[in-house]
Amino acid sequence: MKQFLVIGLGNFGYFLASHLYSKGHDVMAIDKKPELVEQIKTKVTQAIVADATDPAVIASLNVNEMDAAVVSIGSVLSNSILAVLNLQEAGIGHIVAKAINEPHKRVLEKLGVKDICFPEKDNAISMAERLNNPNLIDFLPVMDGYGIIELAVPKSFIGKTLMQVKLPNRYAVQIVAIKEMISEKVHFTPKADFIFKENGIMVLLGPEKGLEKLKMIKN
Repeated sequence: MKQFLVIGLGNFGYFLASHLYSKGHDVMAIDKKPELVEQIKTKVTQAIVADATDPAVIASLNVNEMDAAVVSIGSVLSNSILAVLNLQEAGIGHIVAKAINEPHKRVLEKLGVKDICFPEKDNAISMAERLNNPNLIDFLPVMDGYGIIELAVPKSFIGKTLMQVKLPNRYAVQIVAIKEMISEKVHFTPKADFIFKENGIMVLLGPEKGLEKLKMIKN
């Protein structure tokens, strides 16, 4: 079990905190709005009405032993920055911060935050990719120029082995797993002699250029 602090209980913070708690972790959730704290109090370990922009408040919570703190304050940039600074002064080593735009991201990077997420941007990109290609199940940006996708096995792959389709050579991508939709069996890091079957889903990791070429394969 790990200990997490989640600051800001909008949609992102609410679902993040409650999901971490459902996974068996110790979660402290804070927000300065009492109504948001009230909504989540039964879905986390501890829910507190508090202002994370006040250094005295963060210091009083004894959060320095947390495994990670997530700053999901997005609407007011200055509040996000102050919360990050207060967490750093409190001695939290792993800080995750939600960014609302590129300037916000650059400021967080200047503060030394290495784990920055763009929930709205990532979800929008994922939806656009799925609309663009009907065979695409999901798309997740990993870092600039790289991503993870779930893609239905093309008909041209069926009956062939992983070695025969030569994904690393042709597209510079790697298969992380293959899911069989009928049997619900999952093959993690399949071997070269794995044979593709119908109704399969490939989980692929690689550069977006290679993934884009792979998505364009016609069935």
